[in-house]
Amino acid sequence: MLPLLPPAASAPTTAPTVDLSITGLRSTKGQVLVCLTTNRKAFPDCSKDAGSVRMAVKAAEAGNFAVHAPATGTYAIAVVHDENGNNKMDTAIFLPKEGFGFSRNPTITVGPPSFKSASFAVTGDVHQSIKMKYML
Repeated sequence: MLPLLPPAASAPTTAPTVDLSITGLRSTKGQVLVCLTTNRKAFPDCSKDAGSVRMAVKAAEAGNFAVHAPATGTYAIAVVHDENGNNKMDTAIFLPKEGFGFSRNPTITVGPPSFKSASFAVTGDVHQSIKMKYML
């Protein structure tokens, strides 16, 4: 009789990576605030989603960087070019004074896009390219 062998150890699972490219920054001042969420009710403001991925990247280094998604799923990304480094989007008469952008680059009319129009599937490593928009 052959001895029983322990089951083969499974390879450790790694979180998927979203390779993110930001284009159209009007300057290299400040930072780019990034919000990656699966919570449609918390989009685009990740502060309402404890499970979101939030990070700040120096604007000078925001051309291409990685964001690690916690797991596979449907995500949306919102970014803000926080030029003055105060960790928020500044507005003037309800219009953003700083640049912003979203995954899948949906058309912006009044207010932010819906989660659905900015969402994309993450089933492994993926790439998103976001073009910044400036209103003022």
